[in-house]
Amino acid sequence: MKRTKIHVTKKSEKLVKKFIVTDQNADSGLLGKWNATVFYVDRKKCWLFTNGLTKYNVILTNIKASDLDKIEETFKNTFYTQLVFDGIVTDFERIDTIVGHLDFLKTDNDKSTIAHQNQRLYDLDYWKYQFGSLDTMPMKELTSRMNRSIIHIGKSRRMADYTDATSEMKKLLTEQNV
Repeated sequence: MKRTKIHVTKKSEKLVKKFIVTDQNADSGLLGKWNATVFYVDRKKCWLFTNGLTKYNVILTNIKASDLDKIEETFKNTFYTQLVFDGIVTDFERIDTIVGHLDFLKTDNDKSTIAHQNQRLYDLDYWKYQFGSLDTMPMKELTSRMNRSIIHIGKSRRMADYTDATSEMKKLLTEQNV
């Protein structure tokens, strides 16, 4: 079965302690590794997952301790619906196969992805005031805004290295024939 690595921040690590695996050498799967962090809206726990290769974001809202047992299913469903919302149409079975089983690992200190997540959370903090509460926030739309923000991927400073996460995820899934 395919596996997807998800590195959690120190803050998140306490929440998923029982799910943390120690096998760092496992393959990252077709999508590469992800980073996850916890943030709060209206004192409700939310998770921001960011793909390391594409900087594509997925947000899970109002996650309680009892929801952690089905976090894998919740992540796959939310990832799939976000892809569809962003215009990346594929079928759920393929996404389920590509993602496979989630392996939660301790932080990898990926400073680029962590900085990207911090910027997206800053954007979200701004939007919180616009919409008021978590219940009135159109989370798919806000995540889509995050994924359409201009980002830099690559080593040089050429204009061709500037893109957005939605385009990068679409390209990655197309390369993988998904």
